[in-house]
Amino acid sequence: MRESSTFEPAHLTGTKDAYGRELNDQGFAEIDEERLEHAVREFLLAIGENPDREGLKETPARVARATEELLSGMWEEPKAHLRKQFEAPDSDELVVVRDIPFESFCEHHILPFRGTAAVVYLPKHGRICGLSKLGRLVQGYAHRLQVQERLTAQIADALMEELDPEGALVILSAEHSCMTMRGIKSTGSLTVTEAARGVLADDRELRREARELAGAGRSSR
Repeated sequence: MRESSTFEPAHLTGTKDAYGRELNDQGFAEIDEERLEHAVREFLLAIGENPDREGLKETPARVARATEELLSGMWEEPKAHLRKQFEAPDSDELVVVRDIPFESFCEHHILPFRGTAAVVYLPKHGRICGLSKLGRLVQGYAHRLQVQERLTAQIADALMEELDPEGALVILSAEHSCMTMRGIKSTGSLTVTEAARGVLADDRELRREARELAGAGRSSR
């Protein structure tokens, strides 16, 4: 995905973690590619592979490069995409963007989960953002080690903090590889999570309307 004009990198804070690494304002240290390559090589040795054979010689470097892209949300401020706003005085109805595709990694097994997001908000005083920025917001938080419940809440909280709408609703529906590739091997099962804020948490009828527009209860496939 091409970098947006609203992209803002995470900023270092001067705070260090228990390992002596400086943290950014998202709570993460910088990626250590050399260390990551070494870890991948050790992983290949640990599972009984030969990391020096032809097919695996470049694998540690490839994994390091891929990881920097796949987990890029650790080093950006996703909610910054919402700071480019517009005034639309007549915008006092629900704004809904649904079927936003996303991919993330479960932090428990470091296996991917993928699905779609629906983002709904009710503008306050006609304050809106570009529709594509909602997709950028979802992708930014998804490109981290995550659990779906936290990802859903982070998107909703960012909407409330940056847009200050009357309310927000976020619904994620995803298939988790940790359930489909291993363990129970429950192919086709979907996990649905929901986070409501403001009037969309308090007004049951408005929430029902928002959920209907967002396609709640509809299969993402």
